[in-house]
Amino acid sequence: MMTAPEPDGIVWQKSSYSCSNGGCVEVGWRTSSYCAANGNCVQVAPAPARVLVRDSKDPEGLALAVPTPAWRSFLRTLTP
Repeated sequence: MMTAPEPDGIVWQKSSYSCSNGGCVEVGWRTSSYCAANGNCVQVAPAPARVLVRDSKDPEGLALAVPTPAWRSFLRTLTP
């Protein structure tokens, strides 16, 4: 299977469930807990000065880069 390279600057986070034997769980892309069961979701990944957004059904596809201030502004419109 051919995979596209990860966009530059994704911030990878080591899980607290990782162990010292190298079997680590690392997270770059996150999916919302409100994701529908049918998989119609977006995934986000923090990167320097921007947030990357992609379609969960096409993880090798293109990602939209949103400047961090614009992303925060967008999130504020979603929360009451």
